[in-house]
Amino acid sequence: MVEFPPFAPAIAQALADEDRRIVITGAGGWLGLATLDLLAGALGADAVEKRVRCFGASDRVLRLCDGTPILQRPLADLAWLPNEPTLVLHTAFLTKDRAEAMNEGEYRAANAAISQTVLRALTPIGADAVFVASSGAAAKADDPAASPAMRLYGAMKRDDEALFAQWAQDTGKAAVIARLYALAGPRINKPGAYALASFALDALAGRPIAVRAPRAVVRAYAPIREVMSLVFALMLRGGGVTRFDSGGTPMELADVAAIIADLVPGGRVDRAPITDPASDIYHGDGDAYAALLAAHGIAPVPLADAFAETMNSLAGYQP
Repeated sequence: MVEFPPFAPAIAQALADEDRRIVITGAGGWLGLATLDLLAGALGADAVEKRVRCFGASDRVLRLCDGTPILQRPLADLAWLPNEPTLVLHTAFLTKDRAEAMNEGEYRAANAAISQTVLRALTPIGADAVFVASSGAAAKADDPAASPAMRLYGAMKRDDEALFAQWAQDTGKAAVIARLYALAGPRINKPGAYALASFALDALAGRPIAVRAPRAVVRAYAPIREVMSLVFALMLRGGGVTRFDSGGTPMELADVAAIIADLVPGGRVDRAPITDPASDIYHGDGDAYAALLAAHGIAPVPLADAFAETMNSLAGYQP
């Protein structure tokens, strides 16, 4: 059986000790698939099939890392679920790459339709809490230095935050809103879109890890299993709106690449010269995130472990 890195032990136990239904929208994305595997580790694959309901763009079969099939239904079917106590993980959204490729009006309409479909279903299906997977891009919505696609994506994510926070305030239920910056861990579904995946693939192929940016690029990586342990801890706590940024230690990409290089024999980094004085800095409030982890008894996952888990999941990847 394929082993998947686990939730924090106390969170895994808390989920096993209760029986609420868990709904995941956007279940076929990176965060959705990783969360399914985390839940399977905590509850067992049989319980996931019974307790977890997955929704996305279409009917399809998702697979846990051990090969267990999980049915995903179209998002429009969400409202047909019977009313019962439910935790909703809202990860469905057209991301920045789609904002770059689509007409702005169509992009706005598509994301608004997704958000409204989820929002309108929450109370009828019996949602006690909703997790909103927002983005650090929300902090760039009004940044003139950001690209048009980043501003558009960020503005729509910020609108999503407000929409679901208002639902929680109106109903007395819980909303957990996380601005996710850079994540690490298994199940990356678009390796070409992430520097971390590119570095991992270089290392796995025995190539020097190429860091090509002509400017300093600073990111802070948070392990998915750590983030989702915190998300469930906050959802299980109940009522109110909680907001947080994904944390981690801010690092220049050459230092990120060096950690990955140390995971393979003879690994090395090829850092292009930094010729542009303008740094690219993109990370959230790591101190507040660390304080939340500590408050809920969640031990931080060592970054080298999270990077190794990322690499293990990419072994054998073919573009």
